[in-house]
Amino acid sequence: MDPLNSSVSIHSGRVYRSFLYSFLKFRCLQHPIAPPELGRWGEWIALKHLRKLGWDIVARNWKSFQGEVDLIAYDGPFLVFVEVKTRRGPTSRPGEESVDWKKERKLDELAFDFLVCHEISKTPVRLDVIAVETTDLREFVLRHYRSV
Repeated sequence: MDPLNSSVSIHSGRVYRSFLYSFLKFRCLQHPIAPPELGRWGEWIALKHLRKLGWDIVARNWKSFQGEVDLIAYDGPFLVFVEVKTRRGPTSRPGEESVDWKKERKLDELAFDFLVCHEISKTPVRLDVIAVETTDLREFVLRHYRSV
């Protein structure tokens, strides 16, 4: 369904549709993509990358009371917890630099929660970071850091 051409509303007249079109067009020019959508796009790109490497995807956006893990996958014998950082354009601080010791500790805790919740033992665990940078959502640069 194209939100620019049709809308469901009580006021479904030509005037309302043109107002909605103008409003959405203005919003899209101001903010081409909101940060949550950019993050989901980056996670999708990372997911395609991991599948291309032959990894078995276990979970996406797994949540516990402590937070969320973007991707969980098997890379051979390793159960890998992946944090994806997406940035628009070349920035002064790349996405991978935003994963500091606090974030690493939180990922460790989330990994432990996942292992306990799913009763997984004797499986080697690894934490990876994938950084995705894009300017136009068509071309991107992906950097994959293993065992952070």
